[in-house]
Formats: sequence, C-alpha cells, structure tokens
Amino acid sequence: MERIDIHPTHTYEGFKLRNGKPFPFGATLVPGGVNFSIFSSQATSCTLVLFKKHDQKPLVEIPFPEEFRIGNVYCMVVFDLDYENLEYGYRMDGPKNFREGHWFDKSKILMDPYAKIIGGRDVWGVTPDWNDIYHHRARIAFDDFDWEDDRPLEIPPSDQVIYEMHVRSFTRHPSSGVKDNHKGTFAGIREKIPYLKELGVNAVELMPIYEFDEFENSRPNPQTGETLYNYWGYSTVGFFAPKAGYAATGKFGMQVDELKSLVKELHKNGIEVILDVVFNHTAEGNEHGPTISFRGIDNKTYYMLTPEGYYYNFSGTGNTLNCNNPVVRGIVLDCLRYWASEYHIDGFRFDLAAILGRDPWGAPLANPPLLESLAFDPILAKCKLIAEAWDAGGLYQVGSFPAYGRWAEWNGKYRDGIRKFLKGDGSVGDAAQRLQGSPDLYAWSGRAPATSINFITAHDGFTMMDLVSYNGKHNEANGENNNDGSNDNDSWNCGWEGPTDDPGINALRHRQIKNAVALLMVSQGVPMILMGDEVGRTQKGNNNTYCHDNDLNWLDWTLLEKNADLFKFFKHCIAFRNAHPVLRNEWHFQNRDYVGSGYADITWHGTQAWNADWSDSCKTLAFMLCGKHAKQGTVEDNYIYVAMNMHWESLWFEIPRLHPGMKWHIFANTGANPAEASWEPGKEPVLENQAALLMGDRSVAILVGK
Repeated sequence: MERIDIHPTHTYEGFKLRNGKPFPFGATLVPGGVNFSIFSSQATSCTLVLFKKHDQKPLVEIPFPEEFRIGNVYCMVVFDLDYENLEYGYRMDGPKNFREGHWFDKSKILMDPYAKIIGGRDVWGVTPDWNDIYHHRARIAFDDFDWEDDRPLEIPPSDQVIYEMHVRSFTRHPSSGVKDNHKGTFAGIREKIPYLKELGVNAVELMPIYEFDEFENSRPNPQTGETLYNYWGYSTVGFFAPKAGYAATGKFGMQVDELKSLVKELHKNGIEVILDVVFNHTAEGNEHGPTISFRGIDNKTYYMLTPEGYYYNFSGTGNTLNCNNPVVRGIVLDCLRYWASEYHIDGFRFDLAAILGRDPWGAPLANPPLLESLAFDPILAKCKLIAEAWDAGGLYQVGSFPAYGRWAEWNGKYRDGIRKFLKGDGSVGDAAQRLQGSPDLYAWSGRAPATSINFITAHDGFTMMDLVSYNGKHNEANGENNNDGSNDNDSWNCGWEGPTDDPGINALRHRQIKNAVALLMVSQGVPMILMGDEVGRTQKGNNNTYCHDNDLNWLDWTLLEKNADLFKFFKHCIAFRNAHPVLRNEWHFQNRDYVGSGYADITWHGTQAWNADWSDSCKTLAFMLCGKHAKQGTVEDNYIYVAMNMHWESLWFEIPRLHPGMKWHIFANTGANPAEASWEPGKEPVLENQAALLMGDRSVAILVGK
C-alpha cells in the first residue's frame, strides 16, 4: 500500500508542500521531507524562512497557508530539502503593543524554541558577524548515533559523589595535557575520565551546556583590555541544543554526537551526568534585550509581565519565564524528556528553581504544576531532580521546596553552617544537624537525607582554597568596582589576605581544606565538590568569575603536583565514603539502638566520651556511628568515630570504648603531617592509644572501629 502523506498538495516558488503534523513541535524528518511545527497563540501569520547553511540571504520564505494551521500551531511539510545543509527560522506577524505584552515584528527572523542544533556560534570566541540578519540559526538534527547497550546508570542518590564542573574550564588550561583541539571541549573531558575515576566521583554536574551566546554583554576588561564574556552560560538561547562552542567538532555541526560520545564513555566508567539547567529566564533579557525567539513568537505566553507590560525579574537577569503557564510547562517537560531519552542524561540541577514554583505574577504556589509534573513524569522517573531552592526575588525554600517525594535541594544551610563551624564561629548544634543530613529541614516532611546536596563551595562563590585565603572578595577584574558577587562568604584568610610564603599559614590553609572535605564526606546526604578544589584551585579571591575566559576559571593542572597532599586526601576521603555504607544511610538516624548492637545508630561526644558540649561557645564535637545500623541495619559496616576540634588549641578527646576484641584504627587526622593525614581505606593502622586522642588545633580525625 502506498503512503499518501508522501505526496505534496501545494507548491510555493517550486517548493513542494503538504499540511503538517502539529506534534512533535520543531523540525522533524518525515518520509520525503521535513515537518515544521511551531506554536503561537497571538500571531496573525507565520512564514518559514529557509537558508542554505551559513548563507546571509534566505533561500526561500514560505508563508504557512491558513489551512496548515491547527489551533494555535502552524505545521507544514516541505519536501525534497537538503536537510543536512539547511538552516531555518520563522517570521511572525501580529499585534505590537507593549502594554498588552505583544512584541510581534515581521522584520525579525525568529529561532525555533525546539531547535535541536543551533548554528551561529559554532566555534567558541570567534567574533560573530554583527550584520547577520539571523544570529542563532536553527538546524535540523537526525539521529544516527549508536548507543550500543548504554542506558542511564540509576545510581542510588545516597551513593552519589557529585563533581561540579565547567566544560571549558576543565581542560582549557595549557597544562591540561589533552589534545590541542580538544582543550575546553566535551572531547577534552572524555580524555580526562581516568582522572575522575582516580578521584572517585561517580557523577559530574556540568554547568550549562545548552546553547548560549558567549558574546552576550561581552566587553573589554577595564584593567587589561581582554574580552569579558558570558562565560558561565547561565543565559539560555536554545533549550534543546548542546553548545556548539563546547565541541571540538562544533565547526562541523557535530556537537550532538560529541556530547553523546562523552555521556556514553562516562557511563562505561560508572559516572553519571547531571546537567545544570536554566529555566528561570532566557538570553532575551529585559525590554532592551535582543529578540531571538520567545519574545517574537508569543511574548505574553512565555514571560511573566507586569500589568504595564514590563518584565518581572525574579532571576536578576532581566526577564522571568512564565513557567507555570501550561504552554511553558509543556516545553520544559518536552525538553527534559528529550535530554533524558536522547542523551541518556541521569539528572538535572535547576538553577534558581524557586522561580519554577511562582505563579504568573510571582506569588509562590502551594502546589506548583510544573514541579509536580516533573516529579511524576514517567520518562523522568529515575532522573535526579535537584533544586537550587531559592531565586533572586528573595524566595528561599531550602527545607520547604515543593518536593513531591522526588526533589533534592542544594543545601545552602549546609554550606553556611559548616563554613562557620570550620572557622570556629558556628554552633555545634547546627553543625550536628548538617552532619546528619539536616533532619531538622527534611525529616519532619518525610524527606530522606539524600534530599540534601551537601556542598561547601560551588561555582557561585569562593573556591575552597580562596575560602581559606581571603576574608573578602576581590572581584575588581570583573569591571564592576567590586560591587558584584556575594559579601556574605563566611571565609577566613588564616592570618594573611591572599598568597603568602609563610609556611605556617599555608599549612593551616591546607589543614582547613582537609577539615572541610573530611566533614563533607562523613556527612549524611549527597556530597558535591567543586572542580579543582581537590588540587587547591584559586580564583585569586574573585567569588563571581562569570565573565572570565582565562586562568581565573581554567583548572591549572600543575596544581596536581604542587598540592599532591590535597589530592591524595580528597581521593582517600571519597574512597572511604564509598567503602562505608554507614556514611550513606537512606533514612535519618533514630538516636537509638534498634538492632540490638548495644549502641545507638549515632551517639554524640565531646572532649569527654558520651558527653557532648552543646553550648554556644563550644568549638569541639565528636560522633560515633554504629556499623550494625548501616543502611538501617540491612548491611553491616565498621564503626566510625569522627572528632572535630575547631579550637585554636590542641585538646585531648576521650574515645568511646568498642566491644571487646575490636580496636580503633586511624583513617585520617588532618593535624598529622601530610604523609600521615590519611590512609588508604582498608589499610588504616591501629591507634596506639585506644582510650584517648590528642587533637591538634583546628583539626579533624576519623577512626574506624573493627
């Protein structure tokens, strides 16, 4: 039987056409042609604009016949196209009334919001042709990638160790050792997988990789003349397309295959891929921003608008996506389903996710439809969903984010509480909550410890080395008179602002970094470390390096040798966590013995065993985990004892007694010399004094009872 849908019914300037299908949105290959489908609720007409790849003038502009519109969707099949060498866009006509929220302008060519490949910024940092009439060019994707037997890994959240990284920064430095044409690309990360494996992480969280424009708001550095870019990429141009400039093969339009190859190879090595996604705003900015896509297609649907027609700005960047509009919910859901199914992505971290729970006028919703839809979506059912549970409009939902039993959160209270405790400023009571997986935030509502993504540093703020080297931010290189970036850092320079040759200060800084990662890895919840912290990466005191394509962001791989003691300590601590299920419980402690071991699942101590000092001025704390309660008593593990002395003096800690026949072994003591600061898990030496431990000033010790 011959298909009838391969026969054109219309022609336009020699191009053969047929009524298209409204679903799926975007450009889709169909027998004999390409189906183009785009939504607009207010447009009065729509024209498909086709280009030969890279051409400045359109190949043809084909108006959608009225009979090709179904509801608010324009859909049309164009036959016999050379789709591998094609770019496309749309012109839309309709009302232009600022107060009513309509920005239609038929003179502009609009990019398809569902574009799977976007041209125009094919090679990172190549100055665009500013006279181009169509800057971000939708291209047509076709799937011929061989995944073999790859699938998402579905590692239990409680067993994850996340490594937050920037694609370009990871290998762009001349010292990275990857092939020259792979520096700063997906292919470069692929070359460095052995390093990630040695470190021991099992998930990488990639800062935004959706197509964005590094030239958005680019400008010369007032100090050096160097170009400042939109480097981090938190300003999406297209939600479905990987950034071409992050691909060594981007100039050939092969970014899709290069990214898929990276995901596949990471999976082969037991490493998940989490994408940092930005649905709170777009690159179109405020009333003065460019018209790229949404603004010209259906401004009033896609953005939150004031009654006067201005953009609400809960993102701090000019506009806010109207996420709980049903049409916008649809595109977010379609997007994440696409990445999960077509790229085998394991999870998503949502930038400024509190915005996703606001209504069209900005009020927080009790039951946000978008968050609920994501939580219960069948395709996303095994994906990690991680919220940055606050936004730039002042909505802070750490502990109260609408979770539906699915959502985890970047735990900002963990970051703040542990930073203060490390300085000697925080309360031991707060530190105890954070170390337990923040039951004060999550247990009351039935949320597991893995709800808490524990971190001390992230891309947005100081690196770990800078956290112990600077009391204040030093963002002068950003050209904003040091006014940008957070002023609330809970950092401490250990006695000198910035670099120093003082061996005592440098030793203290290394010790503080080791203290930090030691606490991170013995905390219940999911630890996340920032790229380069494991080798002491510095941003020279800049806590907001969003615009720098230079060594303020690039990982200097010579640090691996210079700070070998830090790398070894990180590696050992991660391996220790992976070796001990009692550190990765799936439910909160009960503070009682429910397996008959003679010990409660967790017990608290101070310089005296069984006698923790919870006073505000106390700077010491210790806890013991009973290995027979590991994973709620379902598996058996060793006993773990962690002692923390954040005092400026050395102190003796009395150690709890174990059952007869068991002995304490020492895994880590940050107060020891670097060679003995940590041991390979399983090879810990027996502690000479089984009754007490002399803790150096500002140090952490971890013992294993077996």
